[in-house]
Amino acid sequence: MSQSAVAGQRVESPLGDSFHIYDTTLRDGAQREGITYSVADKLAVARLLDELGVGFIEGGWPGALPKDTEFFERAAAELDLVSAQLVAFGSTRKAGAVAAEDPQVRALVDSRAPVICLVAKSDVRHVERALRTTREENLEMVRDTVSYLVSLGRRVFVDCEHFFDGYKYDADYAVAVLQTAFTAGADVVVMCDTNGGMLPLGIHEVVSAVKAKVPGRLGIHCQDDTGCAVANSITAVAAGVTHVQMTANGYGERTGNADLFAVIGGLAAKLDMAVLPDGKLADMQRISHALADIANLSPDTHQPYVGASSFAHKAGLHASAIKVAPELYNHMDPAEVGNDMRILVTEMAGRASVELKGKELGVDLTGNPDAIGRIVATVKEREAQGWSYEAADASFELLMRAELEPDRPTVFDLESYRVIVEHRGDGEVVSEATVKIRLGDRRVIATAEGNGPVNALDQALRDAVIGQYPQLASVELSDYKVRILEGRHGTDATTRVLIGTTNGERDWTTVGVHPNVVEASWKALVDALVYALQGATG
Repeated sequence: MSQSAVAGQRVESPLGDSFHIYDTTLRDGAQREGITYSVADKLAVARLLDELGVGFIEGGWPGALPKDTEFFERAAAELDLVSAQLVAFGSTRKAGAVAAEDPQVRALVDSRAPVICLVAKSDVRHVERALRTTREENLEMVRDTVSYLVSLGRRVFVDCEHFFDGYKYDADYAVAVLQTAFTAGADVVVMCDTNGGMLPLGIHEVVSAVKAKVPGRLGIHCQDDTGCAVANSITAVAAGVTHVQMTANGYGERTGNADLFAVIGGLAAKLDMAVLPDGKLADMQRISHALADIANLSPDTHQPYVGASSFAHKAGLHASAIKVAPELYNHMDPAEVGNDMRILVTEMAGRASVELKGKELGVDLTGNPDAIGRIVATVKEREAQGWSYEAADASFELLMRAELEPDRPTVFDLESYRVIVEHRGDGEVVSEATVKIRLGDRRVIATAEGNGPVNALDQALRDAVIGQYPQLASVELSDYKVRILEGRHGTDATTRVLIGTTNGERDWTTVGVHPNVVEASWKALVDALVYALQGATG
Protein backbone atom coordinates (compact mmCIF):
# COMPACT_ATOMS: atom_id res chain seq x y z
CA MET A 1 0.00 0.00 0.00
CA SER A 2 1.35 3.45 -0.91
CA GLN A 3 2.14 6.06 1.70
CA SER A 4 -0.82 8.15 0.60
CA ALA A 5 -3.32 5.31 0.98
CA VAL A 6 -6.04 6.03 3.47
CA ALA A 7 -7.25 3.61 6.14
CA GLY A 8 -10.98 3.13 6.57
CA GLN A 9 -14.04 4.40 4.75
CA ARG A 10 -15.67 7.74 5.25
CA VAL A 11 -18.76 7.51 7.45
CA GLU A 12 -21.18 10.20 8.48
CA SER A 13 -22.92 11.36 11.64
CA PRO A 14 -26.70 11.14 12.11
CA LEU A 15 -26.79 14.75 10.88
CA GLY A 16 -24.94 13.71 7.74
CA ASP A 17 -21.83 15.85 7.50
CA SER A 18 -23.62 18.95 8.74
CA PHE A 19 -22.43 18.63 12.33
CA HIS A 20 -19.28 17.08 13.82
CA ILE A 21 -18.82 15.49 17.24
CA TYR A 22 -15.03 15.35 17.50
CA ASP A 23 -13.30 13.55 20.37
CA THR A 24 -9.70 14.23 21.38
CA THR A 25 -9.48 12.04 24.50
CA LEU A 26 -6.53 10.07 23.11
CA ARG A 27 -4.48 13.20 22.49
CA ASP A 28 -5.65 16.22 24.49
CA GLY A 29 -7.36 14.14 27.17
CA ALA A 30 -4.20 12.07 27.67
CA GLN A 31 -2.43 15.24 28.81
CA ARG A 32 -4.32 15.11 32.09
CA GLU A 33 -2.09 14.59 35.09
CA GLY A 34 -2.26 10.95 36.14
CA ILE A 35 -3.42 9.48 32.81
CA THR A 36 -1.08 7.21 30.87
CA TYR A 37 -2.64 5.17 28.07
CA SER A 38 -0.97 2.09 26.65
CA VAL A 39 -1.52 1.33 22.97
CA ALA A 40 -4.02 -1.35 24.00
CA ASP A 41 -5.80 1.22 26.14
CA LYS A 42 -5.98 3.63 23.21
CA LEU A 43 -7.49 0.98 20.98
CA ALA A 44 -10.08 0.16 23.66
CA VAL A 45 -10.95 3.85 24.09
CA ALA A 46 -11.39 4.25 20.33
CA ARG A 47 -13.76 1.28 20.17
CA LEU A 48 -15.91 2.68 22.97
CA LEU A 49 -16.07 6.12 21.38
CA ASP A 50 -17.04 4.57 18.07
CA GLU A 51 -19.68 2.52 19.86
CA LEU A 52 -21.10 5.76 21.28
CA GLY A 53 -21.34 7.14 17.76
CA VAL A 54 -18.94 10.09 17.72
CA GLY A 55 -17.98 11.34 14.29
CA PHE A 56 -14.22 11.77 14.69
CA ILE A 57 -11.64 10.22 17.02
CA GLU A 58 -8.31 11.97 17.28
CA GLY A 59 -5.85 9.16 17.93
CA GLY A 60 -2.70 11.08 18.78
CA TRP A 61 0.40 12.60 17.24
CA PRO A 62 2.19 10.06 15.00
CA GLY A 63 5.83 10.80 14.44
CA ALA A 64 6.12 12.87 17.61
CA LEU A 65 5.28 10.07 20.06
CA PRO A 66 6.32 6.44 19.38
CA LYS A 67 3.24 5.14 21.20
CA ASP A 68 0.98 7.16 18.91
CA THR A 69 2.83 5.98 15.83
CA GLU A 70 2.27 2.39 16.96
CA PHE A 71 -1.39 3.13 17.67
CA PHE A 72 -2.03 4.20 14.08
CA GLU A 73 -0.13 1.18 12.75
CA ARG A 74 -2.28 -1.17 14.83
CA ALA A 75 -5.47 0.82 14.23
CA ALA A 76 -5.19 0.25 10.49
CA ALA A 77 -5.32 -3.50 11.08
CA GLU A 78 -7.33 -3.84 14.28
CA LEU A 79 -9.96 -1.09 14.33
CA ASP A 80 -13.15 -1.61 12.37
CA LEU A 81 -14.88 1.70 13.01
CA VAL A 82 -18.58 1.97 12.29
CA SER A 83 -19.48 5.55 13.17
CA ALA A 84 -16.19 7.39 13.49
CA GLN A 85 -13.30 8.44 11.30
CA LEU A 86 -9.81 8.28 12.75
CA VAL A 87 -7.88 11.54 12.91
CA ALA A 88 -4.11 12.01 13.09
CA PHE A 89 -2.95 15.16 14.86
CA GLY A 90 0.21 17.09 14.01
CA SER A 91 1.62 20.49 13.28
CA THR A 92 2.17 22.52 10.17
CA ARG A 93 5.61 22.22 8.58
CA LYS A 94 8.57 23.94 10.16
CA ALA A 95 9.49 27.47 9.18
CA GLY A 96 11.71 27.53 6.07
CA ALA A 97 10.92 23.92 5.15
CA VAL A 98 8.73 22.32 2.46
CA ALA A 99 5.66 20.37 3.56
CA ALA A 100 6.34 17.44 1.24
CA GLU A 101 9.80 16.99 2.78
CA ASP A 102 8.99 17.73 6.44
CA PRO A 103 9.40 14.51 8.51
CA GLN A 104 6.54 15.39 10.84
CA VAL A 105 4.17 15.98 7.92
CA ARG A 106 5.29 12.72 6.31
CA ALA A 107 4.51 10.90 9.55
CA LEU A 108 0.95 12.20 9.32
CA VAL A 109 0.70 10.83 5.80
CA ASP A 110 2.18 7.51 6.87
CA SER A 111 -0.40 7.17 9.64
CA ARG A 112 -2.98 6.33 6.94
CA ALA A 113 -5.63 8.24 8.90
CA PRO A 114 -8.36 9.54 6.58
CA VAL A 115 -8.49 12.87 8.42
CA ILE A 116 -5.58 15.02 9.58
CA CYS A 117 -5.88 17.82 12.13
CA LEU A 118 -3.09 20.40 12.01
CA VAL A 119 -2.29 22.80 14.81
CA ALA A 120 -1.34 26.28 13.62
CA LYS A 121 -0.41 29.47 15.39
CA SER A 122 -3.08 32.20 15.16
CA ASP A 123 -1.78 34.55 17.86
CA VAL A 124 0.88 36.78 16.31
CA ARG A 125 2.72 36.91 19.63
CA HIS A 126 3.21 33.14 19.48
CA VAL A 127 4.26 33.38 15.84
CA GLU A 128 6.99 35.88 16.57
CA ARG A 129 8.09 34.75 20.05
CA ALA A 130 7.49 30.99 20.12
CA LEU A 131 7.96 30.03 16.46
CA ARG A 132 10.44 32.90 15.97
CA THR A 133 9.29 33.49 12.44
CA THR A 134 7.43 36.14 10.51
CA ARG A 135 3.71 36.62 10.10
CA GLU A 136 4.02 35.89 6.38
CA GLU A 137 5.99 32.68 6.88
CA ASN A 138 3.45 31.39 9.41
CA LEU A 139 0.68 31.88 6.85
CA GLU A 140 2.81 30.11 4.24
CA MET A 141 3.37 27.20 6.66
CA VAL A 142 -0.42 26.83 6.94
CA ARG A 143 -1.02 27.15 3.20
CA ASP A 144 1.75 24.76 2.16
CA THR A 145 0.91 22.02 4.67
CA VAL A 146 -2.84 22.09 4.13
CA SER A 147 -2.63 22.13 0.34
CA TYR A 148 -0.07 19.31 0.32
CA LEU A 149 -2.22 17.03 2.48
CA VAL A 150 -5.35 17.86 0.51
CA SER A 151 -3.50 16.99 -2.71
CA LEU A 152 -2.97 13.49 -1.25
CA GLY A 153 -6.70 13.06 -0.72
CA ARG A 154 -6.75 13.74 3.00
CA ARG A 155 -9.49 15.66 4.71
CA VAL A 156 -7.83 18.43 6.69
CA PHE A 157 -8.94 20.25 9.81
CA VAL A 158 -6.89 23.11 11.25
CA ASP A 159 -6.78 23.90 14.97
CA CYS A 160 -5.97 27.60 15.40
CA GLU A 161 -4.13 27.57 18.70
CA HIS A 162 -4.69 30.52 21.09
CA PHE A 163 -7.24 31.90 18.62
CA PHE A 164 -9.33 33.90 21.08
CA ASP A 165 -6.31 35.44 22.80
CA GLY A 166 -4.84 36.21 19.38
CA TYR A 167 -8.10 37.71 18.20
CA LYS A 168 -8.16 40.08 21.16
CA TYR A 169 -4.57 41.16 20.42
CA ASP A 170 -4.71 41.34 16.61
CA ALA A 171 -8.05 40.30 15.16
CA ASP A 172 -7.03 40.86 11.54
CA TYR A 173 -4.10 38.45 11.76
CA ALA A 174 -6.06 35.78 13.61
CA VAL A 175 -8.74 35.89 10.91
CA ALA A 176 -6.06 35.85 8.19
CA VAL A 177 -4.86 32.47 9.52
CA LEU A 178 -8.41 31.10 9.20
CA GLN A 179 -8.80 32.48 5.69
CA THR A 180 -5.44 31.06 4.60
CA ALA A 181 -6.41 27.60 5.83
CA PHE A 182 -9.74 27.71 3.99
CA THR A 183 -8.14 28.97 0.78
CA ALA A 184 -5.64 26.09 0.93
CA GLY A 185 -8.48 23.56 1.15
CA ALA A 186 -9.10 22.97 4.86
CA ASP A 187 -12.52 21.48 5.49
CA VAL A 188 -12.85 22.85 9.04
CA VAL A 189 -10.96 25.57 10.88
CA VAL A 190 -11.22 25.36 14.66
CA MET A 191 -11.10 28.34 17.00
CA CYS A 192 -9.24 27.18 20.11
CA ASP A 193 -9.54 28.72 23.56
CA THR A 194 -6.18 27.19 24.41
CA ASN A 195 -5.67 28.99 27.71
CA GLY A 196 -9.31 28.44 28.71
CA GLY A 197 -9.86 32.05 29.73
CA MET A 198 -13.04 32.82 27.77
CA LEU A 199 -16.57 33.22 29.10
CA PRO A 200 -19.76 32.44 27.13
CA LEU A 201 -20.61 36.04 26.25
CA GLY A 202 -17.14 36.57 24.80
CA ILE A 203 -17.32 33.30 22.87
CA HIS A 204 -20.63 34.28 21.29
CA GLU A 205 -19.36 37.74 20.36
CA VAL A 206 -16.14 36.53 18.71
CA VAL A 207 -17.66 33.51 16.94
CA SER A 208 -20.48 35.63 15.53
CA ALA A 209 -18.01 38.24 14.26
CA VAL A 210 -15.66 35.68 12.72
CA LYS A 211 -18.47 33.74 11.07
CA ALA A 212 -19.42 36.88 9.15
CA LYS A 213 -15.84 37.23 7.84
CA VAL A 214 -14.83 33.75 6.67
CA PRO A 215 -16.36 31.44 4.05
CA GLY A 216 -15.89 28.00 5.60
CA ARG A 217 -17.02 25.73 8.41
CA LEU A 218 -15.91 26.79 11.88
CA GLY A 219 -15.19 24.61 14.88
CA ILE A 220 -14.67 25.19 18.60
CA HIS A 221 -12.18 23.75 21.11
CA CYS A 222 -12.51 24.92 24.71
CA GLN A 223 -10.34 24.34 27.75
CA ASP A 224 -12.02 24.51 31.16
CA ASP A 225 -9.82 26.92 33.12
CA THR A 226 -12.81 29.16 33.95
CA GLY A 227 -15.15 26.21 34.45
CA CYS A 228 -17.01 27.27 31.30
CA ALA A 229 -15.75 24.83 28.65
CA VAL A 230 -19.12 23.09 28.27
CA ALA A 231 -21.07 26.35 28.30
CA ASN A 232 -18.59 27.93 25.88
CA SER A 233 -18.88 24.99 23.48
CA ILE A 234 -22.68 25.05 23.45
CA THR A 235 -22.65 28.85 23.11
CA ALA A 236 -20.35 28.52 20.09
CA VAL A 237 -22.83 26.09 18.52
CA ALA A 238 -25.61 28.60 19.13
CA ALA A 239 -23.43 31.20 17.38
CA GLY A 240 -22.99 28.98 14.34
CA VAL A 241 -20.09 26.52 14.68
CA THR A 242 -20.82 23.01 13.43
CA HIS A 243 -17.75 21.16 14.70
CA VAL A 244 -17.12 20.69 18.45
CA GLN A 245 -13.94 19.21 19.91
CA MET A 246 -14.22 17.57 23.35
CA THR A 247 -12.75 14.87 25.58
CA ALA A 248 -14.43 12.05 27.46
CA ASN A 249 -15.33 13.11 31.00
CA GLY A 250 -13.57 16.43 30.40
CA TYR A 251 -10.09 14.91 30.70
CA GLY A 252 -7.23 17.18 29.72
CA GLU A 253 -4.37 19.38 30.79
CA ARG A 254 -4.77 21.62 33.85
CA THR A 255 -8.51 21.73 34.61
CA GLY A 256 -9.42 19.78 31.51
CA ASN A 257 -11.43 20.20 28.33
CA ALA A 258 -15.10 20.45 27.44
CA ASP A 259 -16.73 17.22 28.64
CA LEU A 260 -17.97 15.16 25.70
CA PHE A 261 -20.90 13.76 27.67
CA ALA A 262 -22.06 17.09 29.08
CA VAL A 263 -21.88 18.78 25.69
CA ILE A 264 -23.70 15.94 23.94
CA GLY A 265 -26.29 15.95 26.71
CA GLY A 266 -26.85 19.67 26.24
CA LEU A 267 -27.05 19.48 22.46
CA ALA A 268 -29.26 16.40 22.36
CA ALA A 269 -31.48 16.80 25.41
CA LYS A 270 -31.77 20.58 25.51
CA LEU A 271 -31.36 21.71 21.91
CA ASP A 272 -32.96 18.61 20.37
CA MET A 273 -30.01 18.02 18.03
CA ALA A 274 -29.56 14.45 16.76
CA VAL A 275 -25.80 14.41 17.29
CA LEU A 276 -25.56 10.65 17.95
CA PRO A 277 -27.08 7.70 16.08
CA ASP A 278 -30.51 6.58 17.24
CA GLY A 279 -30.48 4.89 20.63
CA LYS A 280 -26.88 5.79 21.46
CA LEU A 281 -27.69 8.58 23.91
CA ALA A 282 -28.78 5.91 26.39
CA ASP A 283 -25.26 4.43 26.29
CA MET A 284 -23.65 7.59 27.64
CA GLN A 285 -23.33 6.64 31.32
CA ARG A 286 -22.06 3.13 30.59
CA ILE A 287 -19.42 4.36 28.16
CA SER A 288 -18.41 7.28 30.37
CA HIS A 289 -17.73 4.93 33.27
CA ALA A 290 -15.94 2.40 31.03
CA LEU A 291 -13.63 5.15 29.77
CA ALA A 292 -12.92 6.20 33.37
CA ASP A 293 -11.95 2.62 34.16
CA ILE A 294 -9.48 2.54 31.27
CA ALA A 295 -7.97 5.82 32.47
CA ASN A 296 -7.72 4.28 35.96
CA LEU A 297 -9.78 7.11 37.42
CA SER A 298 -12.92 6.92 39.52
CA PRO A 299 -16.01 8.18 37.68
CA ASP A 300 -17.03 11.66 38.78
CA THR A 301 -20.19 11.01 40.78
CA HIS A 302 -21.35 14.61 40.30
CA GLN A 303 -20.73 14.77 36.55
CA PRO A 304 -23.76 16.17 34.65
CA TYR A 305 -25.99 13.62 32.94
CA VAL A 306 -23.82 10.54 33.58
CA GLY A 307 -22.67 10.92 37.20
CA ALA A 308 -24.12 8.56 39.79
CA SER A 309 -25.43 11.58 41.70
CA SER A 310 -26.82 13.43 38.67
CA PHE A 311 -30.36 12.35 39.51
CA ALA A 312 -29.88 11.52 43.20
CA HIS A 313 -32.17 13.14 45.76
CA LYS A 314 -31.37 13.48 49.42
CA ALA A 315 -33.79 15.95 50.98
CA GLY A 316 -37.05 14.55 52.29
CA LEU A 317 -38.93 17.41 50.63
CA HIS A 318 -37.62 16.30 47.24
CA ALA A 319 -38.62 12.69 47.87
CA SER A 320 -42.16 13.67 48.83
CA ALA A 321 -42.59 15.50 45.54
CA ILE A 322 -40.88 12.79 43.48
CA LYS A 323 -43.27 10.24 44.94
CA VAL A 324 -46.05 12.19 43.25
CA ALA A 325 -44.26 13.03 39.98
CA PRO A 326 -40.51 12.40 39.33
CA GLU A 327 -40.29 15.22 36.77
CA LEU A 328 -40.91 17.77 39.52
CA TYR A 329 -37.28 17.44 40.66
CA ASN A 330 -35.55 15.99 37.56
CA HIS A 331 -34.62 18.21 34.62
CA MET A 332 -35.06 15.22 32.27
CA ASP A 333 -35.74 11.49 32.30
CA PRO A 334 -32.46 9.92 33.52
CA ALA A 335 -33.05 6.87 31.32
CA GLU A 336 -32.49 9.00 28.22
CA VAL A 337 -28.78 9.11 29.02
CA GLY A 338 -28.59 5.63 30.55
CA ASN A 339 -28.76 6.89 34.12
CA ASP A 340 -31.17 6.24 37.00
CA MET A 341 -32.89 8.32 39.61
CA ARG A 342 -31.74 7.47 43.11
CA ILE A 343 -33.09 8.30 46.51
CA LEU A 344 -30.39 8.82 49.14
CA VAL A 345 -31.20 7.66 52.61
CA THR A 346 -29.51 9.76 55.31
CA GLU A 347 -30.40 11.51 58.53
CA MET A 348 -32.30 13.95 56.30
CA ALA A 349 -34.55 11.16 55.05
CA GLY A 350 -38.27 11.17 55.68
CA ARG A 351 -40.82 8.43 55.27
CA ALA A 352 -41.24 9.16 51.57
CA SER A 353 -37.48 8.81 50.98
CA VAL A 354 -37.42 5.40 52.64
CA GLU A 355 -40.47 4.17 50.78
CA LEU A 356 -39.09 5.32 47.41
CA LYS A 357 -35.67 3.84 48.18
CA GLY A 358 -37.30 0.55 49.08
CA LYS A 359 -39.13 0.53 45.77
CA GLU A 360 -35.85 1.28 43.96
CA LEU A 361 -34.18 -1.69 45.68
CA GLY A 362 -37.10 -4.07 45.25
CA VAL A 363 -38.35 -3.93 48.85
CA ASP A 364 -42.06 -3.20 49.06
CA LEU A 365 -42.86 -1.01 52.08
CA THR A 366 -46.29 0.04 50.84
CA GLY A 367 -48.91 -0.15 53.56
CA ASN A 368 -46.33 -0.77 56.29
CA PRO A 369 -45.97 2.59 58.03
CA ASP A 370 -44.67 1.04 61.27
CA ALA A 371 -41.73 -0.58 59.47
CA ILE A 372 -41.01 2.66 57.62
CA GLY A 373 -41.00 4.55 60.90
CA ARG A 374 -38.58 2.07 62.49
CA ILE A 375 -36.27 2.23 59.48
CA VAL A 376 -36.23 6.04 59.54
CA ALA A 377 -35.45 6.01 63.27
CA THR A 378 -32.68 3.43 62.83
CA VAL A 379 -31.08 5.36 59.99
CA LYS A 380 -31.05 8.61 61.95
CA GLU A 381 -29.63 6.90 65.04
CA ARG A 382 -26.89 5.18 63.05
CA GLU A 383 -26.03 8.30 61.07
CA ALA A 384 -25.39 10.04 64.39
CA GLN A 385 -22.86 7.26 65.13
CA GLY A 386 -21.09 7.73 61.80
CA TRP A 387 -22.91 5.30 59.52
CA SER A 388 -23.80 6.42 56.01
CA TYR A 389 -26.01 4.57 53.56
CA GLU A 390 -25.74 7.03 50.67
CA ALA A 391 -23.15 4.90 48.89
CA ALA A 392 -24.05 1.56 50.48
CA ASP A 393 -27.33 0.43 48.99
CA ALA A 394 -26.67 -3.23 49.79
CA SER A 395 -26.33 -2.57 53.52
CA PHE A 396 -29.46 -0.43 53.48
CA GLU A 397 -31.42 -3.14 51.69
CA LEU A 398 -30.34 -5.65 54.35
CA LEU A 399 -31.43 -3.20 57.04
CA MET A 400 -34.88 -2.88 55.48
CA ARG A 401 -35.30 -6.61 55.04
CA ALA A 402 -34.30 -7.19 58.66
CA GLU A 403 -37.08 -4.84 59.78
CA LEU A 404 -39.63 -6.59 57.57
CA GLU A 405 -38.47 -10.14 58.37
CA PRO A 406 -37.01 -10.14 61.89
CA ASP A 407 -37.29 -13.94 62.07
CA ARG A 408 -35.44 -14.58 58.82
CA PRO A 409 -32.73 -17.26 59.36
CA THR A 410 -29.18 -15.95 59.52
CA VAL A 411 -26.53 -17.03 57.03
CA PHE A 412 -24.21 -17.89 59.92
CA ASP A 413 -23.64 -16.95 63.55
CA LEU A 414 -20.27 -15.60 64.60
CA GLU A 415 -18.55 -17.20 67.56
CA SER A 416 -15.31 -15.20 67.20
CA TYR A 417 -12.64 -14.06 64.82
CA ARG A 418 -8.97 -13.25 65.32
CA VAL A 419 -6.43 -11.46 63.10
CA ILE A 420 -2.64 -11.60 63.45
CA VAL A 421 -0.21 -9.42 61.50
CA GLU A 422 3.31 -10.88 61.30
CA HIS A 423 6.37 -8.96 60.15
CA ARG A 424 8.88 -11.61 59.22
CA GLY A 425 12.65 -11.37 59.36
CA ASP A 426 12.99 -11.15 55.58
CA GLY A 427 10.74 -8.07 55.53
CA GLU A 428 7.62 -9.89 54.34
CA VAL A 429 4.41 -8.87 56.10
CA VAL A 430 1.68 -11.52 56.29
CA SER A 431 -1.75 -11.38 57.90
CA GLU A 432 -3.48 -14.46 59.25
CA ALA A 433 -7.14 -14.65 60.27
CA THR A 434 -9.09 -17.35 62.08
CA VAL A 435 -12.89 -17.34 61.97
CA LYS A 436 -15.12 -19.48 64.18
CA ILE A 437 -18.79 -19.59 63.17
CA ARG A 438 -21.88 -21.76 63.47
CA LEU A 439 -23.67 -22.90 60.35
CA GLY A 440 -26.93 -24.25 61.68
CA ASP A 441 -25.92 -26.93 64.17
CA ARG A 442 -22.34 -27.18 62.84
CA ARG A 443 -19.33 -25.37 64.29
CA VAL A 444 -16.81 -24.39 61.62
CA ILE A 445 -13.29 -23.03 62.08
CA ALA A 446 -11.31 -21.65 59.15
CA THR A 447 -7.89 -20.02 58.95
CA ALA A 448 -6.45 -18.12 55.99
CA GLU A 449 -3.55 -15.84 55.11
CA GLY A 450 -3.78 -12.61 53.17
CA ASN A 451 -1.79 -9.56 52.16
CA GLY A 452 -3.62 -7.58 54.84
CA PRO A 453 -5.98 -8.19 57.76
CA VAL A 454 -9.12 -7.51 55.72
CA ASN A 455 -8.00 -9.76 52.89
CA ALA A 456 -7.20 -12.53 55.39
CA LEU A 457 -10.56 -12.12 57.14
CA ASP A 458 -12.41 -12.18 53.85
CA GLN A 459 -10.65 -15.37 52.78
CA ALA A 460 -11.15 -17.12 56.12
CA LEU A 461 -14.86 -16.29 56.19
CA ARG A 462 -15.31 -17.55 52.63
CA ASP A 463 -13.45 -20.76 53.45
CA ALA A 464 -15.77 -21.27 56.41
CA VAL A 465 -19.05 -20.88 54.53
CA ILE A 466 -18.28 -21.86 50.93
CA GLY A 467 -19.04 -25.52 51.52
CA GLN A 468 -22.64 -24.59 52.27
CA TYR A 469 -22.77 -21.65 49.84
CA PRO A 470 -20.69 -22.59 46.76
CA GLN A 471 -22.09 -19.59 44.83
CA LEU A 472 -19.69 -17.39 46.80
CA ALA A 473 -16.83 -18.74 44.66
CA SER A 474 -17.63 -16.09 42.04
CA VAL A 475 -17.82 -13.22 44.55
CA GLU A 476 -14.80 -11.01 45.10
CA LEU A 477 -13.94 -7.65 46.63
CA SER A 478 -13.53 -4.88 44.05
CA ASP A 479 -12.96 -1.81 46.22
CA TYR A 480 -12.06 -0.89 49.79
CA LYS A 481 -12.25 2.60 51.27
CA VAL A 482 -11.53 3.77 54.81
CA ARG A 483 -12.43 7.19 56.15
CA ILE A 484 -11.72 8.79 59.50
CA LEU A 485 -14.96 10.46 60.51
CA GLU A 486 -15.01 14.23 60.85
CA GLY A 487 -14.77 15.58 64.36
CA ARG A 488 -12.85 12.55 65.63
CA HIS A 489 -9.07 12.61 65.69
CA GLY A 490 -6.13 10.39 66.46
CA THR A 491 -5.65 6.65 66.37
CA ASP A 492 -8.76 6.11 68.51
CA ALA A 493 -11.02 7.81 65.93
CA THR A 494 -14.13 6.12 64.61
CA THR A 495 -13.68 4.79 61.09
CA ARG A 496 -16.12 4.13 58.29
CA VAL A 497 -15.34 1.37 55.80
CA LEU A 498 -16.98 0.99 52.40
CA ILE A 499 -16.45 -2.30 50.57
CA GLY A 500 -17.27 -2.82 46.91
CA THR A 501 -18.08 -6.38 45.84
CA THR A 502 -18.83 -8.03 42.52
CA ASN A 503 -19.87 -11.42 41.21
CA GLY A 504 -18.99 -10.56 37.62
CA GLU A 505 -22.56 -9.69 36.73
CA ARG A 506 -23.45 -7.01 39.27
CA ASP A 507 -21.74 -4.83 41.85
CA TRP A 508 -22.79 -3.74 45.33
CA THR A 509 -21.42 -1.68 48.21
CA THR A 510 -21.68 -2.26 51.94
CA VAL A 511 -20.68 -0.18 54.95
CA GLY A 512 -19.29 -0.82 58.43
CA VAL A 513 -18.51 1.64 61.23
CA HIS A 514 -16.53 1.08 64.44
CA PRO A 515 -13.62 2.64 66.34
CA ASN A 516 -11.61 -0.46 65.37
CA VAL A 517 -10.94 -0.46 61.61
CA VAL A 518 -10.82 -4.28 61.48
CA GLU A 519 -14.24 -4.54 63.14
CA ALA A 520 -15.64 -1.89 60.79
CA SER A 521 -14.26 -3.91 57.90
CA TRP A 522 -15.75 -7.12 59.31
CA LYS A 523 -19.22 -5.57 59.44
CA ALA A 524 -18.96 -4.47 55.81
CA LEU A 525 -17.55 -7.86 54.77
CA VAL A 526 -20.39 -9.76 56.41
CA ASP A 527 -22.99 -7.55 54.76
CA ALA A 528 -21.27 -8.05 51.40
CA LEU A 529 -21.44 -11.85 51.61
CA VAL A 530 -24.94 -11.93 53.10
CA TYR A 531 -26.14 -9.68 50.30
CA ALA A 532 -24.59 -12.04 47.75
CA LEU A 533 -26.67 -14.83 49.24
CA GLN A 534 -30.05 -13.05 49.09
CA GLY A 535 -32.70 -15.74 48.86
CA ALA A 536 -30.33 -18.54 49.87
CA THR A 537 -31.42 -18.66 53.50
CA GLY A 538 -35.19 -18.21 53.27
